[in-house]
This record gives sequence, structure tokens and C-alpha cells, in this order.
Amino acid sequence: MSSPQLQDLAAIAGIATQWTDYRGVSRSVSDDTLRTLLEALELPCASAQQLADSHARARAEQSQSQLPPLLTASSDAELLLPAGELDEGAQLPVLCEDGQRLLLKLHRRDAAHLAADTRLPPGYHRAQLADREITLAVAPPRCHAIADIAPQSRLWGIATQLYALRAPQCTGFGDFAALRGFAQAAAARGADAVAISPVHAQFAADVNHYSPYAPSSRLLLNTLYGDPAELIGEAGLQLLLSEARLATERERLEQLTLIDWPAAARLRLQLLRTVHAQLRESLREGGRHHSEFSAFCKAGGEALLDHARFEVLHARELAQGRWHWRDWPAPLRDARSPAVARAVAGDTEELEFHLFAQWLAARSLCSAQAAALDSGMRIGLIGDLAVGTSSGGSHAWSRQHEMLSGISVGAPPDLLNALGQSWGLTAFSPRALRAHGYAPFIELLRASLRQVGGLRIDHVLGLRRLWLVPEGAQATAGAYLQYPQQDLLRLIALESARHRAVIIGEDLGTVPEGFREQLQEKALMGMRVLWFERDHGLFVEPGRWSAEAMATTTTHDLPSVAGWWYGRDVDWRVKLDLLEPGVTPEQERAVRARDRQTLWAALRYAGVAQGSDAAPESAEPAIDAALRFVARTPAPLAMAPIEDLAGLSEQPNLPGTIAEHPNWQRRLPQESEALLNGASARLALLREERPRHD
Repeated sequence: MSSPQLQDLAAIAGIATQWTDYRGVSRSVSDDTLRTLLEALELPCASAQQLADSHARARAEQSQSQLPPLLTASSDAELLLPAGELDEGAQLPVLCEDGQRLLLKLHRRDAAHLAADTRLPPGYHRAQLADREITLAVAPPRCHAIADIAPQSRLWGIATQLYALRAPQCTGFGDFAALRGFAQAAAARGADAVAISPVHAQFAADVNHYSPYAPSSRLLLNTLYGDPAELIGEAGLQLLLSEARLATERERLEQLTLIDWPAAARLRLQLLRTVHAQLRESLREGGRHHSEFSAFCKAGGEALLDHARFEVLHARELAQGRWHWRDWPAPLRDARSPAVARAVAGDTEELEFHLFAQWLAARSLCSAQAAALDSGMRIGLIGDLAVGTSSGGSHAWSRQHEMLSGISVGAPPDLLNALGQSWGLTAFSPRALRAHGYAPFIELLRASLRQVGGLRIDHVLGLRRLWLVPEGAQATAGAYLQYPQQDLLRLIALESARHRAVIIGEDLGTVPEGFREQLQEKALMGMRVLWFERDHGLFVEPGRWSAEAMATTTTHDLPSVAGWWYGRDVDWRVKLDLLEPGVTPEQERAVRARDRQTLWAALRYAGVAQGSDAAPESAEPAIDAALRFVARTPAPLAMAPIEDLAGLSEQPNLPGTIAEHPNWQRRLPQESEALLNGASARLALLREERPRHD
């Protein structure tokens, strides 16, 4: 086996054998990394024979001699089909989604493609071949956009970490009821959107696992956020807390400034189990909630049942010290095995509890979105889609044929993290996506868009390529894997239009050339963050910001304006030894002092700050000016982080840390009404810069 043969197979499979780091230095990917990634793609190459077989299989797939289960197209362009199975002049029968039947006459487009003489409307249509059907997923030219919602307006909203919210009914962290109240309060002050942290399903049996970006499944919800008052009312909830002797613990947890996730999760699960016990009979046939609950379970299908089964099994196996499903007894590692069905058959009450908890969470999130829209918001909630899932979670367990195994998604070294990042997450296999007609991706989009008016796609660069690291290796030992960007973008546009939801892509970091322009063509908004909008070291004035991207002062991974102004992020990186090699704390603080002065000069030049040329000691005038600065950009949507509205100095997450920094644990200092009342002047300037035109 020679390295050139291995590299040729990697190239066919979409693995880049070289990459350029943030300093512009070209680096080569090791053969060991290539073998690991090819194995994850089910293209084994441990021997010369395996390499030859995998090479032949990959070449055959690349040739497109057989039409795939799903082809994407755009409604404003001709439909192109690979020429392998079809003849020029043939007529292709198509059953459109609306029931219309068409015969598409095919003509030669080029050596590799035939083109249809009729353009198809947006939708999922079925084309009939001699021996099978294929799906034609025809997308509109672009995603649902702000211009479709409010043609004359530049909208604004508030970004918050859901768990950080406070409300009277909370039990140690914010939930969907707190979100409903926050959205109503924000709408009353003119906001059109509330962007939240991910609400994906976690691990009910592991109360120590709470990162919103490392979920068990992105298809289901975090049941801890469900609002019991949706079913038993506020008075019933208070009575239940009292009768179950949970009120004292709830009060203790509510007084904390940092969330005690293990204690808070145990309390919430006990509360949910008590509510389920009270309502068990009403869920069953003839009961008050039976029809709604049954319809939910039926609609959830295999994905919902798989997750509930996983929760039952995970609790049992974790009690035996087996956290990851790969360490479970062999028969239980296959979600489709009869052993799994037998293992949960004797515990129907526990299985029903997890189904109930998902139903309550979905019901509660729907209620929050409905309240946001009823209060006058034009978008409502903007959800957050994590870039991947835990390899030990229910999604990876139940859909092993769709996922990459033995790798971790991450990021190569960059200016913010010189060591690179490995996030311990798995992701879809691009080969599996094509083979399964993109059903896993469509399922994910629909699950993510079901209860929101917008969606932020974390690390949207993954639509083109993902940095993948062999499990256990350093982040620098990774490689880029190419994804079918055009197909994925078209499917996003189609589902965005069907759900009437705006899409935002987190396009920060090492952005491939031309990628942002391709997002813009689909009206998929990128993100522009104050700290990164610079030109030759100077902050770019508002008028030069993109009119195709969302604008904001900061994100959950970056310092708030106050934190940046006071250097709290520098303090943390010094304390935890996270500075770039060779950089001293004194140098880092000197750079920040210069940057602070540069920002102040930009704020004054833009006319959003007054005062002397020297940057003020206090962050307060800088926060006001920074929010006005961002609001003044041509961005169709400006988001004000709640940390900046409240003038807070700490950021929700510090990349590169786990337990060293209180990631995903900070709570807001006040309940929604009081917090937004205290930010009334800053909210007023947002309304002034972005007046509403109905």
C-alpha cells in the first residue's frame, strides 16, 4: 500500500490531504488520520485489498452511473440529471407534490448531464424510473427572509441563554415558561425576535452532562425545560411543589448565581415524574389528554421511541458504570435488535414517562412561540442547531448507519485558539446522507424548525466542510471533509420556505473563499460580530457592514462589551494559561488597551458616542454606543445580547475550557420584567435606530 494510493482515495472521498493554517502555512495530513477518516466513511483501507475495494466503490459512486435516491434542484433553474441511467429524448414521468402529473422531456445539457424541458415548482416530487422512484427536491431560489416578513424594516431582537432566565416558577434554571414570559416582555418593548441557546435532548440519567452544544439528540428536546403548569396550572404547580416537599430546595437553587445543574436537574426530574404520575390515567385511552398525547407519539415515530428507549437503557447501564452505548452488552448496542425491545418491554411506565416528558417539552415550546407571535413579534423565537451530537447519545446509537464513528468534530488552530479544538461530537456521514436520500438531514431540519420562527445554524461552515479529528488525537491532527454544500443549501431553502422561518448561519472562524457569497445567494444570513469587523486593524463603520448578515455586538463564546472593555476575558485566559504561546499577560493587556482606544475612536467617528478622545474608564458609555453602532448597520436583523443590555461582564462560555470556567451555568441577576426595565434606555436606542414599519 502506498501513500499516493491512500491520498487518491481520500481525495475521491472528499478528504483534503493538505490544509492551510491561520498563519498561511500549508500543512499535510498524516496517513494515520486519512485511514481513520476513511474508516469512518466506511471506506476501509487497512490492507491493500481493502484499499483497492474501497477505491473501486468510491469511483463508482463518483461516476453517478445510477441516479441517487434524491436529487436537488432550484425552481428558477433547469433540472439537471446525471446522464448515466437516462437517454436523451426520454420522457421522465413525475408526480408533483400537489398531485399534478408531468412528463419531462430530457435533452443533452453536457457530456455528464441531461436537462428537463420543464421547470418544477418548489416541493418534494417523485420521478418514476423503470425499476424505482427517486425524489426531486426542488427548492425556491432562496430561504424565507426578513424581506418576506417586513419589507420596509430592519428588525431587532434580543439573544439570551435560555437556562439563564429567571421567573417565579423556575426551579434553579430558566425553562420554556420563563422563555414565554421573556418573549412577551421583549415584544412589549419592540423586539421582533428572541434568539436562544440550543434546546436539544440531553441525558436524563446523567445530571452532570449539561452543555447545550453536546446533546444526546438534535431531533428531540431537553425535557428539563418543559413547563408542568401547561398541564396543571400555576396554582397546581405551587401546590405540587409544597406537597412533594420540593419548595425549600427550589428556593435554595433560585438564590444561586451559578446553576447547580446536578441538583437542579434532579429536582426538575422529580417534579416531572410527580406530574406524570398525577396525569398517567389521563394519558391513556379515554383520558383527557389521550388523543393529544397519542397524536404526538405517532407523529414522533421511530425517532421519538428510539430516544425514549435509549433513556430507559442508559439509566440501567449507567448504574453499572457503562455510560457510552458502545460499552453496553452487544445485543443492546443495536437499536433495532429484538433484545432492545425485550429490554424495555417490562418497564412501560418508565418508557411512557420519557414520551410524556418530550410531549410536555414540545407543548411548552410551542406555547412560548405562540406567545411571542401573539405579543406582536414578527419572527418570535430563533432556535439554535448545534453542529453535532455526542457520540454516546441516543441519536448516534439509533442511527449508527448515518453517523461518522471514531472521529470528533472540531476546528483547526486559529487566532482565538492556537491549539485548535476537538468538541467530542459526531456528525452525519456525507456518503450516508447521499445514500439515504438526505432523509437524516431533512428530518433534522424539520425537527429544528417545528416550533420556532428562525434558526441559527451553529458552525454553518460545516455545510461545505468539517474539521474532523480522530478520537483521542490532538485537534491539530485533523483534516477537512467535504460535504455536499449545494444539496444541503437547497434543502435548507426548501424547509425554510415551508416553515416560514428565517435562517442564520454562524460563519465565524476560517471561512472558505466564496462561501459567504453562496450563503447570500440563498438569503441565508451570516453573522457579523463587532469584535471581528475590522479593516487594517480599524473597526469598520456601520455603513460598511453587510446588508446580508445578522449583526451583533458579541456571541456566547466571546466577551460581552463590558467584559471586553474591562479585560475579563484576558483575565480568564491568563488565569487558565490559554494565551497564545509566546504572548505574555502584559502584552495581551497592552493590545486590549490599544483596541479599546481604537473602538472608542470608531464609536465617536460613527456619531454614536460623545465625550473626549480618550476612552472612558467605565464600560457603560461604550455599551450604549456599541449597541447603537450595531443597530445602525444595514443588517436586516440586529441582535442585542442580554449580557450587553444588562451591562454584565462575564460571558456564558469560554472556548477551550470545560470545568475550569463556569460554562453554561451563569444566571441573569433579575427576572425578565425587572431586567428589561433596567435596560429601558438601551432598548429605546434600538427602537430609535430601527423604527418599526408595519
